[in-house]
Amino acid sequence: MNEQVIQRHEDRRFEFGENWSRFLTVLNEARITKAEESLRDRLGVATLCNHRFLDIGSGSGLFSLAARRLGSIVHSFDYDPRSVASTVELKRRYFPNDAGWTIEKGSALDETYLRSLGHFDIVYSWGVLHHTGAMWRALEKAQLPVKPGGRLFISIYNDQGRPSLYWKQIKRLYVRLPKGLRFLVLWPAFLRLWGPTTLRDWFNGKPFQTWRSYGFDRGMSPWRDVVDWVGGYPFEVAKPEEVFEFYRDRGFRLVFLKTCGGGRGCNEFVFEKEELGTRP
Repeated sequence: MNEQVIQRHEDRRFEFGENWSRFLTVLNEARITKAEESLRDRLGVATLCNHRFLDIGSGSGLFSLAARRLGSIVHSFDYDPRSVASTVELKRRYFPNDAGWTIEKGSALDETYLRSLGHFDIVYSWGVLHHTGAMWRALEKAQLPVKPGGRLFISIYNDQGRPSLYWKQIKRLYVRLPKGLRFLVLWPAFLRLWGPTTLRDWFNGKPFQTWRSYGFDRGMSPWRDVVDWVGGYPFEVAKPEEVFEFYRDRGFRLVFLKTCGGGRGCNEFVFEKEELGTRP
């Protein structure tokens, strides 16, 4: 059943792996350091030594790399073969032949696979589960590998109501167009996303300041994120309170929340799984 959900979208899925493999061309030490700082800040830790870290939907592999550099034993997987290849490439560059970092192809909707991995101190899935074609099922499965007392760190697209429906249609159109024609959607969307901000920076006497500082706290690339946003389909959204209530009912407490202020983008959550026997 789970794989059938994915297969229904197979002919119109965005090629996340292709996008993030290109991100590797601009990856540098400063970006990696920012990714490490992001993990430490959100998780409220100085180090991840002696932690097991599961990266669900590893994408470029940046945050798997950051977790490994912080001392975690890392298991990365992604459904997209090119994302798997990107993660493998980062391991080759920075941790060749390292037994502490495992990389596989796998599905966030495959309960059997997730259960086979055992339990982890940290389960991380940033901007992934809303692209599976079955977001709430993916959110359900993501909790399975979290050990009691462990943490689940996820981000989910914010539900804006009508604007979210508009963007879903844009994304669907993008992935259905031949690659040679996708610029017809990408460039108008890029102007819509960045035009007002760029003009404001010019008027303030700080040309391209926002572009240069974009993703500063996570080490991400603004252009790759634009492509990811415009093309990212399947696409689902949720209100922050919906995600909070979903995990509260499953024995998790919220320890960190960062919203996008009701706008376009992701809300970030860190949940802690209750220890056995602590629920009344």
